[in-house]
Amino acid sequence: MTMNIGIIGTGNFAKMHAEILMKMKEVKVQAICGTTYWKAEKLAIALGATKAYDDVKNMLDGEALDAVYICVPPMAHGTIEMELVERGVPFFIEKPLGTDLVAPSEIVTAVEKQGLVTSVGYHFRYKQSSKQVKEIIREQKVGIVSGQWMGSMPMVDWWRRQEGSGGQFIEQTTHIVDLLRFTVGEVDEVYALYNQQLMHEKVENVTVADVGTVTLKLKSGVIATIANTCILPDHTFRAGLSIYTDQGFIDWTPDSTYVNIGGTQTTVKDEVNPYIAENDAFIYALRTGDTSRIESDYRDAWRTQAVTTAALQSASLVLPVKV
Repeated sequence: MTMNIGIIGTGNFAKMHAEILMKMKEVKVQAICGTTYWKAEKLAIALGATKAYDDVKNMLDGEALDAVYICVPPMAHGTIEMELVERGVPFFIEKPLGTDLVAPSEIVTAVEKQGLVTSVGYHFRYKQSSKQVKEIIREQKVGIVSGQWMGSMPMVDWWRRQEGSGGQFIEQTTHIVDLLRFTVGEVDEVYALYNQQLMHEKVENVTVADVGTVTLKLKSGVIATIANTCILPDHTFRAGLSIYTDQGFIDWTPDSTYVNIGGTQTTVKDEVNPYIAENDAFIYALRTGDTSRIESDYRDAWRTQAVTTAALQSASLVLPVKV
């Protein structure tokens, strides 16, 4: 039986997910919804989708969809998800869940009341290296962790505005926060320092911080620090998570992972495309009802959102904040 999928959004991630779905057996990208009809129509024609829409309700009224992918900027979340929940439509959503925790807290309650299948695009969880790191440290005592997301500022208006993106820690560095939770454990308290150092002088309408560091105390007692910046020039990027244990250390990056445990050194490279893996897991759950392959559902992603928004609050108050 063919599964009909709708996609809300017309950006790079919407296109990427659509192209993956189109290669799956008995899966059809049935409809595209964009902020304007011509954007949706352009992508729909390129993908061979049946219909284009510029209104979510009209798409849901006009199509019998088995699930919807939500690929929109952070400030656009909220009413879309609630409309899907009210209609009982499962959804895959790209991170982050929003610019704050208000709408996500309402949505997570509604999702669980409906018992909907959901998945969130924290694709690092689907990398073989991430799962291996999690297994390695299970038998060790972790002491301290250091993470980073260092890059350039995306030149789109909504990203540069605090009310549009929520800031870099919420919009980008959330991946590292989520990987910390996935591999090491839950966060209990955060203390953050943010600043506008350079970009507000170089680019118009910048209200987000461009440098920041967050200290996180985990429930296990582990101390972590995660730093980020968006002041680097284009095509200059570093991201990763370094975990230090009583038996050695692990340096995880999106490209490869270096393990030095007990004097034995190994390098782990991923052979599985995590974007394909997360789509496979979601479609499998829709077909079978088995959600065990989904590494991050809406509730789990809500916990990551709680950490990143607590960090924003801490930076504003210049005080530690409990998660």
